Amino acid sequence: MEIVILDIGGTSIKYAKCIDGEMYKTAECESEAGKGGVYLMHKVIEIIRMLGPCDGIGISTAGQVDTEKGCIRYANDNIPGYTGMEIRKVLENEFGVPAAVENDVNSAALGEGIFGAARGRQEYLCLTYGTGVGGAFVTGGRVFRGFAGSAGEFGSMIIHGRDVRPGVRISGCYEDYASTSVLVRKVSEKFPQIADGKQVFQNIHLPEIRQIVEEWVQEIAHGLVTLIHIFNPRCVILGGGIMARADVVDMVRESVRKRIMSSFDDVEILAAVLGNQAGLWGAFYAALQRVEGVSRNSEGV
Repeated sequence: MEIVILDIGGTSIKYAKCIDGEMYKTAECESEAGKGGVYLMHKVIEIIRMLGPCDGIGISTAGQVDTEKGCIRYANDNIPGYTGMEIRKVLENEFGVPAAVENDVNSAALGEGIFGAARGRQEYLCLTYGTGVGGAFVTGGRVFRGFAGSAGEFGSMIIHGRDVRPGVRISGCYEDYASTSVLVRKVSEKFPQIADGKQVFQNIHLPEIRQIVEEWVQEIAHGLVTLIHIFNPRCVILGGGIMARADVVDMVRESVRKRIMSSFDDVEILAAVLGNQAGLWGAFYAALQRVEGVSRNSEGV
């Protein structure tokens, strides 16, 4: 079986072809998302055509996704005109094969659960730390979506109530303190020559930077302790480029261990292992489910 998979972000589109479960032709291009949703879909169609005939299509994408309808429920201004885009309908009409559409964070969580760090586990949390903080809760091997399909907005948890700003809908929230972009910003305010997370940790021997990192780790732990006590997951998967560092994951793990109730001590805190291919693997899994579902329906099962 041949499945074409794409991971659509605000800055780039990753894509590949899976043949009998093996990923080939992996590549990446600029999404040019600022040109709008219609332009973006034309680009997606061109990529799929380039990859050749397939039995199904899997899409991982930025934005809130209605997976039942395969459309975008909401997308911010990074992709103008993307809200309401009927991706599944467009692609199935264009290529005549089943297509599945999933939110990018949920795709990464499914990828890690089926093929990566959480393989074999039915209950887990997956959080990614980057420009913001995204997350998903998987239970019984399925993403928990909530009433309208938008569950998992962990970055919007209010963890500093005193910092809530009147008139600002989301403030004092988790991603305002725990995102990698916040860490880099705080360090660069004192050390302007430092511009990314890699440079932060290259200079962690400096006491001022070490203190900022330790405070940032505590902010990450604030949210994780809350989520662990709410969801009681088997494990927590930490993703995002910064979590590829074993020392960061160790620091987070140690901080969380000190603060959770003893009855939650069996929770595992693990680094994601699929890197920037997690979303592609999640899209592959979603596409397989869609292809199998369409096949069963056509056979009257």
